[in-house]
Amino acid sequence: MTLSNNQSCPLANICGGCSLRALSPDEYRRSKTENINAVLKQIKVSSLPLKAPIFIGDNTRRRATLAFNFSKGSRVLGFNAHHSKEILDCMDCLLLRPEIRKNLPALKDLLADICAEPFTTKQGKKTTTVRYTQGDLFVTLADNGLDVVIELPQMPELNHRMIISEHLSSLTDVIRVSWRRRADEKPEMILEKTAPQINIAGFQIYIPAGTFLQPSYEGEQALISQVLEYLGADRGKIADLFCGVGTFSYPLSKLKGNVITSIDSSKDLLEGFQHSLNKNMISNISIQTKNLFKYPLDENELKEFDIVVFDPPRAGAKAQVEKLANMGSVGPHKIIAVSCNPETFVRDANILLQGGYSLQSLRMVDQFIYSDHSEIVALFTK
Repeated sequence: MTLSNNQSCPLANICGGCSLRALSPDEYRRSKTENINAVLKQIKVSSLPLKAPIFIGDNTRRRATLAFNFSKGSRVLGFNAHHSKEILDCMDCLLLRPEIRKNLPALKDLLADICAEPFTTKQGKKTTTVRYTQGDLFVTLADNGLDVVIELPQMPELNHRMIISEHLSSLTDVIRVSWRRRADEKPEMILEKTAPQINIAGFQIYIPAGTFLQPSYEGEQALISQVLEYLGADRGKIADLFCGVGTFSYPLSKLKGNVITSIDSSKDLLEGFQHSLNKNMISNISIQTKNLFKYPLDENELKEFDIVVFDPPRAGAKAQVEKLANMGSVGPHKIIAVSCNPETFVRDANILLQGGYSLQSLRMVDQFIYSDHSEIVALFTK
């Protein structure tokens, strides 16, 4: 996909989300590749088996986290300035899918009405009337509409819920609105027109509110394609660690001869995963709830698998790769590693190399356009 004219964004030099947008497309690709390769050169191999990078273009990001402030005459919804708490009003971010961009003004009006509506709060015996002034808005584009989570410091009262209901009658693209206090809380659904779904490998997948997805459909497909390429003709028992919604489990399950064990720490997320498995009548995926940071699969558990796929958060998978590295000849013969943090990937890769694995191939997928972040997919074999 072609990168757009990066000078067309008025916030290019001040927004924290696109720190590299001022570069021309060719300069950007060159700079991004050189910077990532400089990090990857810390892997202790004689030469890096690099594949050509994959670049994703503008207008593809299907999820966004925006901050809002409606206090002291302020009326802003957008992203933080670079290294700042200042919120930049942004209704037309070039990164976002058009379906999100066109609904941001109406969502801004919804938030303004919510913040204008007073509610009562108690401090000891005293009751006071206050208003919301700031919070965050999480928007995810599912295949059938927009899933919205509003983050507010206190539970919305009936009058706020009525405001949301009234606005949603005209917001035809928004199919669900939920609320939570903090990003680590399970959202409470306020209104759902229909359950948000996405398509992975031909399966219709239910997504719970606030679920992490790959930033773009295009990036997701690039990662899936690379994982399947690295799998090759191998089949067998596969562990999909830090599995999320099942981004890799679903396509792996479609290959005859594979049996998938999908593991993640989020009980709520895995409940949605199981619901989708039941709906699609998929019998060769089983699910386990496990915190792999604290309780990684041990040697006895790992020896049951022929292949391991893992895609951890930015902190990487240190505890788990240490277990893999300590298994010697009885460990899984193939590991496919996906990482959104090249620095922690380097650490984990060196642990696997010390444990007898060989780095066969790696590729950058530029999911995080015009930023310093990149995704890595790598193949290790015994």
